[in-house]
Amino acid sequence: MSPRRNLDTGPPSTGPGEKDVLAGLLDYLRASVAAKAAGLPERQARAPGVPSGTSLLGLVRHLTYVERYWLLGREVANWQATFHPAPGDTAETVLAAYRQTTAAANEQIASWHDLAEPGPRPVKRGSPAPSRRWTLAHLIEETARHAGHADILRELVDGTTGR
Repeated sequence: MSPRRNLDTGPPSTGPGEKDVLAGLLDYLRASVAAKAAGLPERQARAPGVPSGTSLLGLVRHLTYVERYWLLGREVANWQATFHPAPGDTAETVLAAYRQTTAAANEQIASWHDLAEPGPRPVKRGSPAPSRRWTLAHLIEETARHAGHADILRELVDGTTGR
């Protein structure tokens, strides 16, 4: 199977401020991850691509929980479970949940005026929340890492490469 290449659009032009740059890069990576999981038959989107059991839908589901934790302040009981679609999950429901979560997260980010203030993650006893700046940088790192995983998984499924 010869690879199907999509045009790589490159990083976005985001705006003049630090928050604009960080949020713009995060949105760019979010769109890349969602695009990798979209348009596949259900079986292929759910199929583990590597021995660890990682699938495209699992990556999107995990990133949904990551955003909920770091940007919406919601607890996560079992991080490992977030990597696996639940029995009732479909590509449509997983991608819709991701889009709804990122929209709510973007509203949260838009309300921030000082990136040095603590981020909204759940409070852990004896551990102060990191700054909003750190939170955005961490989410860029986390989403970029999983976008790379999604690139490889999608290429294994149907040969599609690029953004």
